[in-house]
Amino acid sequence: MSETKAREDICRLGRSLFERGLTPGSSGNISIRLEDGGWLVTPTNASLGTLDPARLSRLDNHGRLAAGDPPTKEVPLHTALYQTRHTARAVVHLHSTHSVALSMLPEIDPRAALPPMTAYYLMKCGSTALVPYYRPGDPAVADAIKGLAGKYSSVLLANHGPVVAGESLEAAVFAMEELEETAKLYLLLRGLNPRYLTPNQIADLSKTFRLDLPEHRHE
Repeated sequence: MSETKAREDICRLGRSLFERGLTPGSSGNISIRLEDGGWLVTPTNASLGTLDPARLSRLDNHGRLAAGDPPTKEVPLHTALYQTRHTARAVVHLHSTHSVALSMLPEIDPRAALPPMTAYYLMKCGSTALVPYYRPGDPAVADAIKGLAGKYSSVLLANHGPVVAGESLEAAVFAMEELEETAKLYLLLRGLNPRYLTPNQIADLSKTFRLDLPEHRHE
């Protein structure tokens, strides 16, 4: 992918996420890894709904600003995912309402924040980890992400929001949307004893679609 196309895609998909209410105000950030080892990331205090392709932050392969506006303070978060998820080419972090709400519930399992509710959740997100609360931009969040050892492509930051890595920006956005909708389903069904996918059904999905699922699974 050319850098020009990558810039256009960040702005196009960022606007789509914003216009559908998935991240309000100037919250949320997006990055794409480039062929030369550097990456593009959305600037600090920028709304995903009004991004300018020419003003996106261009970082070199050491994470230093090479051109454009100052980057989001969440650069350590993105860096940690790229370092541990070696297939990741894009990272999306939002403040989507239902995922944030999910991250605040006391019963959430840090190793599997959501049970196996639907096939598409497992196919797009795998399983979702929950990491403890850190203030936005705290470099310590990078250590928490690294502690997951690359096993998860989708992560919830407690009292903050979801972050998803994907093999392309489109894949990361689709997975983020699936995570948010599954969190919404969980909240709608909470306390109603819903029927989840069985271990056999999960095994069939994993075999058929070659899913890389962490070992832990709700029964």
